[in-house]
Amino acid sequence: MIDIKEIWIEAEEWVEGEWNYENDNTDVIVTLTNGERYIGSFFTYSNICTLTDKNMKTGENLSGKYLWASDMILIDRCSRTDIEKVIYELMEQGELTSIFSKIEKDSV
Repeated sequence: MIDIKEIWIEAEEWVEGEWNYENDNTDVIVTLTNGERYIGSFFTYSNICTLTDKNMKTGENLSGKYLWASDMILIDRCSRTDIEKVIYELMEQGELTSIFSKIEKDSV
């Protein structure tokens, strides 16, 4: 049986106080016990609005007409606890490897 060995959250590497659980986004790498690694990007619903507003002001993404990110997972709170709950749910449902992108050994 393949299980989760490690969950790395990029936001945990940031300076203390920079990570806003309610309005942020972060990359997450899940390492399985078979050595395979998968990456996903967690965005809070609030962060989508923040990014859209920013893009409207800066002109990015056709002034906020669109927003995309590879391997995007939307979440209500972007804390380790909430991210882990989603990841374990995806594993239980057999969907993690479909939703996250596999990291090939030669990249990263």
